[in-house]
Amino acid sequence: MEGDGRESGRRKIRRLVPFFFSCALYFFLWLPADKPSWDSALAKCLPILCLALFVHNHAPSGPYGQFICVGLLCSALGDIFRSCPNQFLFGMVAFTLAHLFYLKALSCFPIRQYLLESVVVIFLLYFGLLKPHLPSRLNLLVLIYIAILGLMLWQALAQGNPAALGGLFLSISNIVLAWDTFIRPLPSGHLIIMVTYYAAQALLALSTVQDC
Repeated sequence: MEGDGRESGRRKIRRLVPFFFSCALYFFLWLPADKPSWDSALAKCLPILCLALFVHNHAPSGPYGQFICVGLLCSALGDIFRSCPNQFLFGMVAFTLAHLFYLKALSCFPIRQYLLESVVVIFLLYFGLLKPHLPSRLNLLVLIYIAILGLMLWQALAQGNPAALGGLFLSISNIVLAWDTFIRPLPSGHLIIMVTYYAAQALLALSTVQDC
């Protein structure tokens, strides 16, 4: 039984080789954020497209894997918009859609009400900290985004590993990104954002095959 579990784990790692390779390619190229281009957009979204293909090919049939796969594709679209100049709002909309699909996938699992209160308090406190630094036109959109992200984290925590870790890392990535963008640039902020972002997406993809 234990040997079967180790073999299953090795099989999953082998299937994720394209993702790991594309991540290494992205960090090796490390195209500066202030010089957006199609090359940087492709390098940034390629690992997410590899994860979407992984889920499409290996996840059991059913709504959970399908919604996670569509969420990954929306995330890849968000990466493309974020890599293009003056497309911040389109990027936010794409990532909001991604979180909605993740939330839809995770809503298949039992609700744990006691987790919701802690998540709501943390995200409301963070929005209160962020709000004075936001352009007024973004206040409502950011509030909606944070609410959806918080609900996604709540449902991910209710499911447990690896989705719980995925939801947690995705929240950390977004929190650091918002701080770095609107409040104050952070040392190694881009590195922290992307490492937690790719880890989160990989964990959510793995949650679709955790029993395979």
